[in-house]
Amino acid sequence: MAGAGGDIMNASVMYGPRSTSLLNGPELWFANRATGMVLLLLLTFSTMLGVLATARVSPRHWPRMLSQGLHRNVSLLAVTFLAAHVVTAVVDTFVDIRWYDAFLPFAGKYMPLWLGFGSLALDLIIAVTATSLLRHRMSHRPWRTVHVLAYAAWGMGLLHGLEMGTDAHTAWGAAINYGCIAAVFMAVLVRFGLLVRPRLVTARLQAQP
Repeated sequence: MAGAGGDIMNASVMYGPRSTSLLNGPELWFANRATGMVLLLLLTFSTMLGVLATARVSPRHWPRMLSQGLHRNVSLLAVTFLAAHVVTAVVDTFVDIRWYDAFLPFAGKYMPLWLGFGSLALDLIIAVTATSLLRHRMSHRPWRTVHVLAYAAWGMGLLHGLEMGTDAHTAWGAAINYGCIAAVFMAVLVRFGLLVRPRLVTARLQAQP
């Protein structure tokens, strides 16, 4: 509660003198922070599902089709929160972020480097989403090449949030950020474990007399 009170106090100091409308009041600022955090969690979950799906191994009681459907739905939900995050950042007049700064990397006036990583993540997610919608009209190789960019988008989005996020340096914000990193890292370890284990079993069977 103390942290939340401090945030509200800071918001009052920042926005108090100029809170004359919704466009420069704290409402959009809070909305942008909330959508950013939820977006990171959704992208992390989607990335984990994508990493595990590449192993092409499904648990006995968890059909592969169900995993693919969950991955698709989580990804679509993440795109929705991404749109809300971008809109609240652009509409909020407290910080000068122009609409095209959301798509054109490293050209913004406000923290251009870290905003640029967010723009790159957005561009990559747009490309991944577009090719996923057109997957039935594409061959597997080009679709797969573009789809792998989702991992880069997650990493760039994470950097964007770590450096620009208001809550990134709070205890709970750091816990979420580094918890997401640990979760994806664990998914990568499990993925390679699922790939290596059948090979080890096969090698042991072949080695038996």
